[in-house]
Amino acid sequence: MNTTIEKILEMKTIAVVGMSPNPDRPSYRVAMYLKSQGYTIIPVNPGQKEIGGLTCYPGLKSIPVPVEIVDVFRSSDTCIPIATSAVEIGAKVLWLQEGVINDKAIVIAENAGLLAVQDKCLLKEHRRVNG
Repeated sequence: MNTTIEKILEMKTIAVVGMSPNPDRPSYRVAMYLKSQGYTIIPVNPGQKEIGGLTCYPGLKSIPVPVEIVDVFRSSDTCIPIATSAVEIGAKVLWLQEGVINDKAIVIAENAGLLAVQDKCLLKEHRRVNG
């Protein structure tokens, strides 16, 4: 049986919205863990040009390659425009990290056919599924 999370983990291109350049921040640690597991990580942070040696983009719409997963490390109240942008760029998944909860953003994503997860950590789910 293939769960939604297992399907999501099979996708390999992840835009990390709100990725911090600070290695002590969860967004940096999760992104670098996923990179070490073979995922393509695309940092999204308007204040940065690069993070962790990766080119950083100011927003989802400025990313020049297809994105499968939009992984959100932002406050819950910022998620609606992020969900709308995820739909507009043709992403397959909207993932709101642990502590990020916005039911309206989830509905926007799901109504457009995206898989949507909230209040879960991609790193923890990856470790859980992959032992």
